Amino acid sequence: MLRSLIALLLLVVLVEIIVIARHNFTPAKQGQRIAAKAERRLGAGPLNPKRGRIDFNRVEARAEALMRRRDMVGLGIAVVEDGQLAFVKTYGETKADSGDKVMPTTLFRWASVSKGVAATMAALLDQRRVLSLDDPVAKWSPSIRLPKGNEHVATLADAISHRLGIVKNAYDDRLEDGIDPNEIRGSFGPLFPMCPPGTCFGYQNVGYDTIHEAIERATHKSYDQNARELIFGPLGMTSANTTRLGLVTAKSWAQPHNGRRTLPVEEAYYRVPAAGGMNSSIIDLGIWMRAQMGGAPSVLSQQLLFTLHVPRVYTPHGSAPYDRAQTLNSYGLGFRQTDYDGHQLVGHRGAVSGYRSMILFDPAEKVGVAILWNSQSVKPTGMALEILDQYYRRPQRDWMEIERP
Repeated sequence: MLRSLIALLLLVVLVEIIVIARHNFTPAKQGQRIAAKAERRLGAGPLNPKRGRIDFNRVEARAEALMRRRDMVGLGIAVVEDGQLAFVKTYGETKADSGDKVMPTTLFRWASVSKGVAATMAALLDQRRVLSLDDPVAKWSPSIRLPKGNEHVATLADAISHRLGIVKNAYDDRLEDGIDPNEIRGSFGPLFPMCPPGTCFGYQNVGYDTIHEAIERATHKSYDQNARELIFGPLGMTSANTTRLGLVTAKSWAQPHNGRRTLPVEEAYYRVPAAGGMNSSIIDLGIWMRAQMGGAPSVLSQQLLFTLHVPRVYTPHGSAPYDRAQTLNSYGLGFRQTDYDGHQLVGHRGAVSGYRSMILFDPAEKVGVAILWNSQSVKPTGMALEILDQYYRRPQRDWMEIERP
């Protein structure tokens, strides 16, 4: 009788252990453990899970459903909640049908999300009086020519808020054809003047990269060296770099795709690193977003973040449902601003052949979503609002429209 009772008790204990183990080692819990490890490395403690508003089991389920689409290959997601990394998880493969899994340390391209790094470096150098954001672009960029001699009027702040007064994406096609960016900037002069500098929005890549020239000339150091000394090192972004070589020589890197077809890694936008040269893991993109929410005040002060994020020019918005849901669209220095149901959001998206990226965060609530993926699908873009809806306790909506073509 005693032996039977002991055996029954042992069986109950074993069942409890199995239940607890299954609870603690679910895929969602794995993402939370990765985030907690990253937070400890940054010198902070993990979140108290009882405080969290975001259901990471739902995030996990939505990510798994997304990855069943044939136009998805690899994906990384980082979520900051209450100012700390709360979830970091990767899915899929670095190359379609290769079996090589995307890891939290796998490198992706940031594409135009890179613009925030350039703007932050410029703001730091302005703070240290190495250069001034109010300096005319001609002072630091000998290559640039603007209509009506406006290179002597447009400022560095105008360059990194897309207010140079010229047609959007000026001569990006020439950049993609292999022409030197300095030569391209020198050919802006004959363009039609859309507006006086500082007064209207015209999104740029080659023009934006004027700040790359300014940073190098003001510091007498390479752009990549400045990024390491001013940003990556102080923030603990150990995988981050700004070159094509830095991507393709990494131990694990996500290859670009169109559908299931692997694409070559194009060099063009690495030649304008301020506009599109960043690479990193999803962990480091999460660390970057966390810092932009005030999570690294010894590196990026609140005053500096205000300088970056304050709206400077109104912008048009896209036609996708998640775009129409956001209003009061504007651009600061390297970052976009929108209003989502009364919440002031900051972020940016990026796209370059075979890669997509985004960050979207609420600095006041200290919550945000960062996503990297190695295909041309736009579906993951909607995931940010799905996660923010959980935090804001809004009704859940299929912003990704996963089942639609």
